[in-house]
Amino acid sequence: MKEMTLLAAAKACGGKLVIPIRPSTRKQAEGVSCEALKKKTMIRSSAGSMVKGVVLDSRKIEPGFLFIATKGERVDGHKFIPDVFEKGAVGVVCQDEPQQADGPYILVKDSFQALKDIASYYRETMPVPVVGITGSVGKTSTKEFIAAVLAQKYKVHKTEGNYNNEVGVPLTLLAMPEDTEMAVIEMGINHFGEMHRLSQIVRPDICVMTNIGECHLEFLGSRQGILKAKSEMFDFMNPQGSVCVNGDDDMLSTISEVHGKKPLRFGLSSSNDIYADEIVNKGLLGSEATIHVKTEGREEKFSVSIPLPGIHMVYNALAATAAGLISGLCCEEIARGIASVSAVGGRSRVVNVGDFVLIDDCYNANPVSMEAALDLLTTAEGRKIAVLGDMFELGSDEKALHARVGAYSAEKNIDCLICAGSLSEEMAKAAREAGMKNVFYFADTKALEEGLFSLIKKGDTILVKASHGMGYSAIVKMLEN
Repeated sequence: MKEMTLLAAAKACGGKLVIPIRPSTRKQAEGVSCEALKKKTMIRSSAGSMVKGVVLDSRKIEPGFLFIATKGERVDGHKFIPDVFEKGAVGVVCQDEPQQADGPYILVKDSFQALKDIASYYRETMPVPVVGITGSVGKTSTKEFIAAVLAQKYKVHKTEGNYNNEVGVPLTLLAMPEDTEMAVIEMGINHFGEMHRLSQIVRPDICVMTNIGECHLEFLGSRQGILKAKSEMFDFMNPQGSVCVNGDDDMLSTISEVHGKKPLRFGLSSSNDIYADEIVNKGLLGSEATIHVKTEGREEKFSVSIPLPGIHMVYNALAATAAGLISGLCCEEIARGIASVSAVGGRSRVVNVGDFVLIDDCYNANPVSMEAALDLLTTAEGRKIAVLGDMFELGSDEKALHARVGAYSAEKNIDCLICAGSLSEEMAKAAREAGMKNVFYFADTKALEEGLFSLIKKGDTILVKASHGMGYSAIVKMLEN
C-alpha cells in the first residue's frame, strides 16, 4: 500500500492516539489528544511512523503493519496485541484499552468502523479509476474478466478471494499498491444499507451490475428489493462516471438513467449497446463468439475466445468489453484480455483428476447459479453427476426454490443427483417426482463424504455446488485427492 502516517490513520477514524512514553514503566500519555501529541518531539516521531499495511489477522502482521483488533463471534483480536508488537507492528487500532501495549495504539469506539474510515481516507489518497462490480450471480468471474482485460493496458489491483463485504472491501482498498493505475472491486451485500456504505468507501467510477437473481431473499424480500439494495451502489459513484448493466435482465433493464446518463447495456440481444452472437459452445473448453459494439456512433465487431465454460461466461466477457471500452482499450486489447482469463477456485473451475472430470463450483449457490451450473454440466461427456447442497438465505420460499432445482436437474437429464442437507431433501423429492431415477440423499456433508465414492464411476463428470456454509470445498478436495 501507499504508506500513511500513524497520525493520519488516527485522524481518519477519529481515534485517540496513545503512545507509551516509557514502555519499561508502562507510563502512558493517557487522554492526550492528537494535537497535543505533536508538541513533543519523541511523540511526534512515533505519530509520524509510517503504516505499510493494514490487517485484521494477527498471523499476517509484518514489520510496519497496523493491526485492527476486532471482536468476532469466536475470537477477540485484542488478546493478540502483545504478539503483534513483538512481530514489529507499527501500531494497533482497538476499542478496548489494552492492558499491555509495547507501542502506539489508536483507541476507537468501533474497530470495524475504524477500518472502514481508514480505508475511505486511503481511497481519497489514491485517485485511480475504480470499477465496482455487483449483482446476484457472477460477480467474482466478472471481476476476473474485467481485471484481465484492463491489465492489457493498466497496472490493475483487484479483489482477492471472497473479500467483497464490509470487511473485505476496506482491506482490498488498503492493499492497493501505490503504482496502481486501475482497481476492480467486487461488492457483495445481503442487507439494505450495506451497498450504500460500501459505495461511500469505494466511490466507483464505473459501476457494473451482472444480474438480479433470487438470492438473499431472507433479508431483501424480493427481486425488486434486491435491485433497490444493489442500486445503492450509485449513491457515491463518480457523478461523471459510467454504469454498465446486463440489458437482458428484466430488472436491470428498468434502469433508464443514473445521474442524468443512460447506462451502457450488454447482453445477447442485439438491442443492447454491446452484444454477442455466433456463439460456438465448446463444452467444458469454453466458447467462441463475435462481440458487436454500437456506442457513441461507432459500430464494430470482433471475435473472442472465452476459455471458461458456460453461456454465463459470455455475459462476463461482454461486461469486460463494456468496462474496457469505457477505460480506453481497443477491441484487440479486449479480445486478448478475455482470452487470458483463468478460473477461480470454487467458481466453475474444471479439473481433470484422472478417473473423472470435476466441475468445482462450490463457493456459493442460489437457484439461478444452480441452474446455470446444471446447464454447464449437460455439455460434458460421460455420465453427468450433480452433487448439490443447501442454498442459504432464500427466505420463506426456500423449500420451493430447492424443489425447483431438483425438477430442473430432471429436466436437464442429469444422470445422477446426489444431495446433502436438510433443505436439499426438497431437491431430491422434486427430482424423483419429475421422473429422475438415480437420486441419492444424505442428511449432512459428513454422510455425503462417506457415501460418495460408492456412487461415482470412472469417466464421470461431477459438478459440486452448494452455499459456502455447507463446506463443499471439502468434497472437492476429497475428489481431487
